[in-house]
Order: sequence, then structure tokens, then C-alpha cells
Amino acid sequence: MAEADMPHNYLAIAREVFQIEGDAICALGDRLDANFEKAVARVLQATGRLVVCGMGKSGIVGHKISATLASTGTPSFVLHPGEAYHGDLGMLRGEDVVLAISNSGETEEIVRLIPFFRDNGNAIIAMTGKPESTLATAADFHLDVAVSKEACPNQLAPTSSTTAALVMGDALAVALINARSFQPENFARFHPGGSLGRKLLSRVDDIMEKAPLPCLVKAAPFPEVLSIMTEGRLGLVIVKDVAEGAIITD
Repeated sequence: MAEADMPHNYLAIAREVFQIEGDAICALGDRLDANFEKAVARVLQATGRLVVCGMGKSGIVGHKISATLASTGTPSFVLHPGEAYHGDLGMLRGEDVVLAISNSGETEEIVRLIPFFRDNGNAIIAMTGKPESTLATAADFHLDVAVSKEACPNQLAPTSSTTAALVMGDALAVALINARSFQPENFARFHPGGSLGRKLLSRVDDIMEKAPLPCLVKAAPFPEVLSIMTEGRLGLVIVKDVAEGAIITD
């Protein structure tokens, strides 16, 4: 039987992935240190944005982290390190803080930006799996996202490591949410098109129909009621000279 035709226990494989990545996440808490608190404090102190920078899978994770930050009260955008090296560094202001993500801590596209970050006055928060790496040692604050193994059986595809980086980003965002006392009403302001925004931000005045409204007097003949109701296209007509107020609906 060819290897491709051999039966696999896919449920067991999935459970093993959950176990490996779950263990990786749990281990992060044991390695949290003062760098995390200092990084949060530095972001709160900053008058600029939290700029997230990463290549490949780390960059994809960075997009999610940045989106979470931006929607929860911490202005943020993603800076692609390759594009940054070819002009997009002009997007950075000196008051911005950079969150650089690289599992190895040696990603060339990010490492070569460090001198600019330093010269530009940007504080650097590094998120790596290698505390002794170039990026980690050059950063002002290092967040350790090392994992003992990837869920990928070949130990090649980033799996546990990207999950660890994503969870660390969530931890950073949630710490900032608490520090800023960010409330549902604040969240809704950035999500006016979602159900939460409609629930918390919509007012009667936003959706009510305004003049000219279909109206008539109590003495109007019934055919006029039908005519005005049809022209008004609201399925109703308002009777104006009734003390208690009245409408006739279709």
C-alpha cells in the first residue's frame, strides 16, 4: 500500500495539534517578566501609533494584532519591512513605537531597519523566540514567544510559534484595553457598521422618517387616505387633528 493510501487517524492528529499548541501557550505565562509591563507602560506613554512590523507568517499575525489594537483604543498600522526599506519608512514618526515580530529574531528585512528605528527615536518592542537574537538584544523590550516544538510534524511550517505570537499580541491588546478603561461604547464607535455599533450608537433620530410625512385631517374621505398612504410609501398616514394623535396603517 502506498504511503498516500495508508489510513490516518485525523481526529488524533487534530487533538495532538491542539495539545502541542495549547502547551506552547501555557508555557508563555511562565516566561512573562517585567518586559511585558514595561512595554505596556511605554505604549501608554507614547503619543504616536503602535506600528507592527513582520515578514511572512509573522507579518500575517502582525496584521491581526494591529487590527485588534486599532479597534480597541490603541492607534496602530502595519509596516511591511520590505516596503519600508524602499520608502515606507516615511510613514514613521519619532513618537511611534515599533512592535517587531520575528520568531528567529534574525529576519534580515527587519534587522536592517533597526538603525533607522534607533535614529528616528522609535522605541522597539521585539517579539521573538530567541532572547539572544539580534532583534531581541537591540530592542528596548523583549517579549519571549519561544515554543518547544511546532505542531507541524516536519518542524518546518510555523504553527505553534505563530499561535504563541498571536496570543502574546492579544495579551498586549487586552492589557492596554484594561489600562485605558476601554468600554463597549468606545468599541462601538470604531464598528458603526456592526451589530454592536447599531445597538449602542443608533438613535431614533438616525432612523426615523422626517418631513414631508403623509398627513391628513380627520374629516378626509377614505379614498384620500388610500391615496396619501400610497404616495407616502410608509404604509401609514398621520391624522393631524386628533387630540390624542392617531395614525392609520395599511
